[in-house]
Amino acid sequence: MNILGIETSCDETGVAVYSGTEGLLAHQLHSQAQLHAEYGGVVPELASRDHVRKLLPLIRLTLAQAGLQGVDIRGVAYTAGPGLAGALLSGAAVARSLAWTWKVPAVEVHHMEGHLLAPMLEEHPPAFPFVALLVSGGHSMLVKVEGIGRYSLMGESLDDAAGEAFDKTAKMLGLGYPGGPAIAARAEQGDPARFQFPRPMTDRPGLDFSFSGLKTYALTTMQKESAGLSEEALERLKSDIARAFEDAVVDTLVIKCRRAVRESGVNTLVLAGGVAANQRLRKKMNQMMEAEEGQAFYPRLDFCTDNGAMIAYAGWQRLRAGEAQELAFQARPRWSLMDLQPPRLNC
Repeated sequence: MNILGIETSCDETGVAVYSGTEGLLAHQLHSQAQLHAEYGGVVPELASRDHVRKLLPLIRLTLAQAGLQGVDIRGVAYTAGPGLAGALLSGAAVARSLAWTWKVPAVEVHHMEGHLLAPMLEEHPPAFPFVALLVSGGHSMLVKVEGIGRYSLMGESLDDAAGEAFDKTAKMLGLGYPGGPAIAARAEQGDPARFQFPRPMTDRPGLDFSFSGLKTYALTTMQKESAGLSEEALERLKSDIARAFEDAVVDTLVIKCRRAVRESGVNTLVLAGGVAANQRLRKKMNQMMEAEEGQAFYPRLDFCTDNGAMIAYAGWQRLRAGEAQELAFQARPRWSLMDLQPPRLNC
């Protein structure tokens, strides 16, 4: 079963082909980061138009890389939500059109289920059950995973997601977009002892997150400390704030994951989403899980950001069980991961 996967939920256009017998055959990704950089964030209309321009050329390139033609595809999987409505519709329209033309089934995929299953594409995937930390620009959540479609929410962000807080803090510091890599790069130059930012909601029980106040703390620190500084001193200040901010986010995520692992009784942890690419986070998670006598799993760096491979894999899991959608399609800008069900045979 060769499955074409299409991802267009936000500002990356991802296409991939996954084979049930040979694994991932090919994948291509186009990032819109440069397109949106001057605005400091994603402009939905620009994102939708760029998906329309890039999708068909990327599909042709991916099929050529895999050595396949349209007649070799047995199903099409596409991101139906959550995400930007126009961006989702761009991918859904192309996916449904190709499926109709090739006379194959199409299946909608939940974007966060794709991220959650991305580590399954690695040579040594995690086994069920596991606890998953999904951290991206739009989501921060802890989920207990018993199997595909068998998810229970343990905790989530009450305001800004971790990736969103990185983006907003980077913009405030004038470090550019996307914020995660920009903050991480400057944090390498920062003094970890200069500032101690709070670790929000770690002094109380529970597994929910809150990063809005941390972002505000970074802003007030910048305002308080920057008066009268030379240009060189101002740049040092930005690096030190970046380090303090990154340390606070990382420590908060590690503390919450430790709680989740202990409360669930599961000693396997999966990290996925754009923030999972952060190297300081990976290092501290590995240390924490080693102390808990467990193991942490991650997707490769290319598959931490939005990508077509994770959609192709998640779609393959559901298509092989017989799931498929009707010719009419919809975008779901808001779609809870908890609404999903396990793949249903012959549905």
